[in-house]
Amino acid sequence: MPGRKPAPTIRLRRLAAELRRLREDADLTREEVVERTGINTATLYRIEAARVRPQPRTLATLLEVYRAPEPKRAELSTLLKDAKQRSWLNTLASELPEHYASYIEFETEANAVLNYECLFVPGLLQTEDYARAVIQGTLPDATKDEVENRVEARMRRQAILAGDDPLTFWGIVDEGALRRAVGGTDVMRAQLKHLLDVAQQPNVTFQVVPFEAGAHVGMPGSFSLMRFPEAVGPDVVYIDSQAGDIFLEEEVDTGRYTLVCEHLRAVALSPSASAELVATVAKRGLSRGGAS
Repeated sequence: MPGRKPAPTIRLRRLAAELRRLREDADLTREEVVERTGINTATLYRIEAARVRPQPRTLATLLEVYRAPEPKRAELSTLLKDAKQRSWLNTLASELPEHYASYIEFETEANAVLNYECLFVPGLLQTEDYARAVIQGTLPDATKDEVENRVEARMRRQAILAGDDPLTFWGIVDEGALRRAVGGTDVMRAQLKHLLDVAQQPNVTFQVVPFEAGAHVGMPGSFSLMRFPEAVGPDVVYIDSQAGDIFLEEEVDTGRYTLVCEHLRAVALSPSASAELVATVAKRGLSRGGAS
């Protein structure tokens, strides 16, 4: 998809939402704003839809027309400065699906993520070989370059788990994700050993919902609940499905998934018991009750 514009960051989306709200609070239509400012109608629409970053002068003009208080002006000016893509993603964004690029942007802005997966190891905890096998298996029509671009993006994403201010990550999987031999026995065994290593990081929590739990709230499908610093924006839920990628930002939706997360944490094995199960599966074999 050469020439495609980068997906909006979470900060740019929040800036757009704030500008829409300020205009509505000022009881102004877009047409009235255009008349008062001389800003092009299409430009104003793209700004409010997070399609483009407004120029600082344009932002100042809009905030003046909306009579925004000084603290709000300073807050939105800072948001504008920060509403840029991470440098490493700039080199890959045009090669990735727009929704996936958006998800990566949101993930890098988040300070905490809870990712539940029915069938896979969470992307941030995958080895390169496992990631390649997953991508090849789920995207059979992808070219070699497309597969490698996705693998590279997935590996680079994992940098947010390290550093001075790492992401707080809580991964929960169904037991079936541990026993499915993605990429073959050797690749899967290496993946399980990697899980044991990364789960020891203080900012990473990993749990498994065992088969013995029976039916549970996570069975309808996988999702990620992303939480952000207050200055950035509200929670966002991301769902990757065969029908397409979905971002949920309404409080009623994020609240529902927050409750789902609480149920999953309760029904899952403790982190220590989950690690024991991972070690057992890695040692004895991937099929239930099997031996290598």
